[in-house]
Amino acid sequence: MKTTRLRELITADGPFASVYFDDTHNTEDAAKQRELIWRELRDDLAEQGAGERLLDAMEGAVFGSAPPVGPGGRAVVAAEGKVLLEQQLTEPPARPVARVSELPYLLPLAEHGEHPPPHVVVVVDHVGADVTAVDEHGTVVDARTVEGDDTQVHKVPGGAWAHRNIQAHVEEVIRRNIEKAAEHVGSIARRIGATLVVIAGQAPARKALLDALPPTVRHHAEEVGPGARRESVGHHELESRIDDLVAEATRRRRDEVTERFESAYSMPQGLAVQGLEAVTSALRERNVETLLVGDPGDAEVLTGPDPSLVAVQEEELRQEHGVAEVGRARADEALVVAAATVSADVVSVGGSATLADGFGAILRHD
Repeated sequence: MKTTRLRELITADGPFASVYFDDTHNTEDAAKQRELIWRELRDDLAEQGAGERLLDAMEGAVFGSAPPVGPGGRAVVAAEGKVLLEQQLTEPPARPVARVSELPYLLPLAEHGEHPPPHVVVVVDHVGADVTAVDEHGTVVDARTVEGDDTQVHKVPGGAWAHRNIQAHVEEVIRRNIEKAAEHVGSIARRIGATLVVIAGQAPARKALLDALPPTVRHHAEEVGPGARRESVGHHELESRIDDLVAEATRRRRDEVTERFESAYSMPQGLAVQGLEAVTSALRERNVETLLVGDPGDAEVLTGPDPSLVAVQEEELRQEHGVAEVGRARADEALVVAAATVSADVVSVGGSATLADGFGAILRHD
């Protein structure tokens, strides 16, 4: 999870109210289920001390936003009577979460709301392509149709030399159309740093586009079979295959981070540490590139006035940083906020890696 977008949230004053819940809308009573879930979450937050003004603001966010298409979840974080974050989650949490605390609870965003890697989706035929580019924040940054000449793109039967000339001309028009589409796909893929290019459409056009892409972009390309341009959501099967590829790329990126951590940690001078003491020390030094979170349980850490000042021993804050008033917070809140403060990424590894105290870090330097 990229944390740069959370800067405004982590600089707000608490207490914070954070909720995460399943917002899937694929049944007739989905709207009623959302209402029942929110009612329970609201009661839970109220019992934890959330005020009516804060709860009303969150309720407005819950019911004022469109539900996801298919399975999904929702996150809402608020403080000082206003909503600071409202986001759809790519996968629904196993159970609803409601928490009131001095720090925002952001770990579920890394668990269930991680944006897919930057990617480009292309649906191509012999005339051109529909191209959609999604950046690292999950935002569609470019969506356009790239077309060439569609006046002579159909071959004609026959064997005379005139017919062969016409067929050669048609092939040349199609080639130019494909190259025009490939030029745009390559340009936008490089601009957003795409690590996945999904190509659908007519089989000959898919192959021609793939061959016309720059090698560095072609390396990230995946074909997903047929599909026609300008179709509505009648192509559910195509959309499902694209979603599966994007989800797999997201999982693969998470696995790559875990492998990079394990490789670095196994080396004598590797740029990786684990355990609360080592990770909090690296955060205080602003030396964390990526924070890995496994299962931290209910562990707590000590905190200072700056969110990056987290520790397990008081003297680490009092003597080394002159902190007069030492606070205490849950580690699953404080360390994620500290990571966002130092612009580190946060990756939830779940059970894919066994981390001491539930935390590990890839360092920026030794």
